[in-house]
Amino acid sequence: MTGAMRFPFALATASSLIMLLASCVGPPTNAPAPTRPARARPAPAPRPAPTPAPTPTPAPPPATPVAAATAWADRPLTPGNWTYRPEPSGSVALFGSPAQPLLTLRCDRASRRVILTRAGAGQGAMVIRTSYGAVSWPATAQGGAQPALVAARAASDAVLDQMAYSRGKIGVEAQGAAPLVLPAWAEIARVVEDCRA
Repeated sequence: MTGAMRFPFALATASSLIMLLASCVGPPTNAPAPTRPARARPAPAPRPAPTPAPTPTPAPPPATPVAAATAWADRPLTPGNWTYRPEPSGSVALFGSPAQPLLTLRCDRASRRVILTRAGAGQGAMVIRTSYGAVSWPATAQGGAQPALVAARAASDAVLDQMAYSRGKIGVEAQGAAPLVLPAWAEIARVVEDCRA
C-alpha cells in the first residue's frame, strides 16, 4: 500500500475512533438533569371537626357511715349532758335527757358486760371514734315504740377505756342515724369500773 493510500485509511480509522470515544462521554456536567413529569397528588381529605370532650361527672362521695370521718373531732358536741346512777344490777350512764337519752352505757354486773344503746332507727355496726382511733362493733336493731341500736361488750374491752379517756370527745355513728359527738366525761369511766369490780 502506497503512502497516499495509507493516509485516507488512517484518517478514516482515526475519525472512527474519535466518534467512538465521543459516544462514550456522558452529558455535560452543567446540563440540567432530565425531570420526570410530576404526578398529580390527590387532595387531602378534609379533617372532621374535633368533637368536644365530654364534661366529667363528679365522683360521688365515698360510702362510709360519715363522709368526713377523719374530721369527726372538729364537729360541735351534740347538745346534752351525762348523768350517772347506780342500779341494783350494776350502774348506768345516760347522755341527753334522762327521759329520752341519746346514748346509754349500762353495766350488767352478772354478765360483766357493758351494753351501749343508741337511740334511733340505725342498722348494721356501731362505730365508736375516740382520740385513739375508730372501732366497729356489731350491733342489733331493736324495734318497738322507741327503736334503738344495741351493742354489748365485755367489761374488759380496751375500747371502753379509750372512750373513758379519749381527749375531749367520743363519736358514735351508725348507718341510718345521725352521728353523735359526746364529751368524754367521768360517767363513762364510772360505769366501766363498776362492771370490772
